[in-house]
Amino acid sequence: MPLRALWLIALAAIIALGIVSRTLPLGNLLWDKYLGDSLYAAMVYVLLRLFTKANPASLLVTSSAIMVAIEAFQLTGIPAAMLVSTQAETRIAARLLGTHFGIFDLLAYCIGIYLVFEVDRFLRNKY
Repeated sequence: MPLRALWLIALAAIIALGIVSRTLPLGNLLWDKYLGDSLYAAMVYVLLRLFTKANPASLLVTSSAIMVAIEAFQLTGIPAAMLVSTQAETRIAARLLGTHFGIFDLLAYCIGIYLVFEVDRFLRNKY
């Protein structure tokens, strides 16, 4: 199977599991909150993998920087203000960006990015 197809399958699986983790709460903080955060960050890495030819280390740094920027943007209060908009698109964007800064969100992002980074390194050695 071509490597690009594997990454597309991974992307679909990440998105599906992320949706499931947020729509079927189990009463477990790791499942209900932080799994989705880890998968969100992993999705950013995979999207960069699909649309760039960067090496895994560059993708690790870039995806981490993107996630830190998104989390820091929440400190501005803009995403929280977007959540009360009358426009559905604006409320959806607020949900995607997140509305409350959390230091543990950054840890979850690091875990998700690191795991997919290791998969990327493995696949590069295999293919």
